[in-house]
Amino acid sequence: MASSFPSVSELVADARRVFGQVFGEETPQVAVCAPGRVNLIGEHTDYNQGFVLPMALPLVTVVVGSQTFGQDVTVVTTTEDADEPRRVDFRLPTDRLFMSPGSPSWANYVKGVIQHYRAPLVSGFRAVIASSVPLGGGLSSSASLEVAFYTFLQQLKPDDGDKVSKALACQQAEHTHAGVPCGIMDQFVSVLGRERHALLIDCRSLEATPLPLADPSLVILITNSNVRHSLSGGEYTVRRRQCEEAASVLGMASLRDATIMDLDEARDRLDDVTYQRACHVIKEIERTVQAAEALKRGAYKEFGKLMVESHNSLRDLYKVSCRELDELVSAAMEVEGVFGSRMTGGGFGGCTVTLLQAHAVDRTILHIKERYSGTPTFYVTIPSEGAQVLSLS
Repeated sequence: MASSFPSVSELVADARRVFGQVFGEETPQVAVCAPGRVNLIGEHTDYNQGFVLPMALPLVTVVVGSQTFGQDVTVVTTTEDADEPRRVDFRLPTDRLFMSPGSPSWANYVKGVIQHYRAPLVSGFRAVIASSVPLGGGLSSSASLEVAFYTFLQQLKPDDGDKVSKALACQQAEHTHAGVPCGIMDQFVSVLGRERHALLIDCRSLEATPLPLADPSLVILITNSNVRHSLSGGEYTVRRRQCEEAASVLGMASLRDATIMDLDEARDRLDDVTYQRACHVIKEIERTVQAAEALKRGAYKEFGKLMVESHNSLRDLYKVSCRELDELVSAAMEVEGVFGSRMTGGGFGGCTVTLLQAHAVDRTILHIKERYSGTPTFYVTIPSEGAQVLSLS
C-alpha cells in the first residue's frame, strides 16, 4: 500500500539514457548518489546549535556525468517542473569569481556547490541529475542535490577536505545561492548517514553518534501531505532571527545554552512571539536528547510520546505546522501499534514521520487515507548510507 520509488540503479539507468540523448555519448564517466533525510526529532534546533536526530533515506539524488575540455558546463535534470527549464548552460568562473544565482532555481544549488567547492575546477563538465526525493516535501531534496553534486565534483577534481568540511561547503551553497539560512543537519546526514542507524548530531561540536535503528519489529512511515512549501519564502528566516534575538536578550551565543528558567527570568524583556519561539527550541533540544536515550534502550513508547510533544510544540509555539500535517498526525495516533508521529522538516507542508510496529503499517496507511482530506503519499523507509560513488559497469 506504500508507494514504491525508483531504486538507485533505476535512477542511474534513467540518467544515463538522458545523458545519451542530450550529449550523444553512450556512457558517462562518473556516477554518484546522495540521500535525502527524515528527521525523527529535533526540529529547528540545528541553527540554534542544538541536537538533531535524523536518518538518511533510500530516496536519493543521482548525478552522472563526464569531464570536458574548456570551461563550459551543461547540467540537465530529469525532474519535470512545468515552470522551469530542465537544462542549464554556463561557464565556470575564473579566479573564483562569484557565480550569481539565477534561473532555473534548481541550478542555483549546483552553482552554489561549484562556488564553495574546496578545490579549483580545471575544466567543465556535462551532467544529468535524477532524483527520487520529493520536491518541497521536507525530506531535503536540496541537501541531497548539493551533496550529490559535491560528490560528483570530487570525482573530477579531488578536494582536500574531510566529510564534515564537505557538509559545511554544501550548507554554504544553500545560504549563498538558494537564500535559505539553514542549519547543518540536512547536509551533514546526507554526507555521513549510516545504514541501519539514526545519527544524533551535536550541531555545535559537529560530532555525530550513530544509534542503531534496525529492530525488525519497528517501521518508520513517511507520509507526504503533498502540500508543497518553500522555505525561502521568508518564514524560515523570520524564525531564525527570532531565535537569535532571544539568545541576545539572554546574553548567550545561542539558545543551546539556555534553560527554561533562564527564559522565564527574561520574560519581561521578550515579546510573546519571541518567547514562544525560544521556548520551543529549548524544550526541543531537551526532547531530542531524551529521545536518543529512549532509542538506545528500545523504549519506543517513550520515544513516540516525545515525537508527539515535538509536533504539538511546532504547531503551537513555533507555528510551522499546517492543517494538513495536523490531520496526518492525529489520524496516525488513532491507530493501535503507532508509537508516535510528528511533522518533519521545515514545516508549512511536506511530510510527517511515524514510528510504529511493523504489523500495523497497512492498517495505519488505510486509516490515514480514510481520515485525511487530501491525497497522501506513503513511504516505508529504513536508515540508509550517506553519499556514495556508484559503479557504471
